Amino acid sequence: MAKLYFRYGAMGSSKTANAIMVWYNYCECGQKALIVKPKLDNRDAKDAVWSRAGLNAKCYFVEDLMEGKLDVSDYDCIIVDEAQFCTKEQIEKFVEIVDFLEIPVICYGLRADFKGELFEGSQWLLAWADSIEEIKTVCWCGKKAIWNARIADGKVVKEGEQIMLGKNESYCALCRKHWSLGQLGPQ
Repeated sequence: MAKLYFRYGAMGSSKTANAIMVWYNYCECGQKALIVKPKLDNRDAKDAVWSRAGLNAKCYFVEDLMEGKLDVSDYDCIIVDEAQFCTKEQIEKFVEIVDFLEIPVICYGLRADFKGELFEGSQWLLAWADSIEEIKTVCWCGKKAIWNARIADGKVVKEGEQIMLGKNESYCALCRKHWSLGQLGPQ
């Protein structure tokens, strides 16, 4: 039975690396897996997903899937990277793929933004996913990091637009306490 999965974690928790490993495992078993990401994620090559560890794989866009440019029935699994950037309509499409085509859809993304507010895609995945799994990472203090702290000029930023693409130069994972205190490391 196919399921809709939401695997979430803070920045740097190896979500993309996990997505690529799942894709690789399907390929090793002689099955076809499709990786897609929202067009909004333009940080790396347009047709690839890249992990901080250097793993990469070819991908397509969620929007192409929505527009019928990809025949999902050709695949044994759909893997979605950066699922937090998906819309409610796109998450509904993933539900349809799971329920009516019986193809598993595995979504990877952030749960919340730098202010602790849910992203649209994450909100609907939390509501509708058959399986929700946390991919853990740690704060500099060793506690579980759940916060995606936005950084500017060496300080934690707590105001601004929800979406600002960036990598290690713009974000780091912190525990709630150190996000609240604005501490990026030991004093």
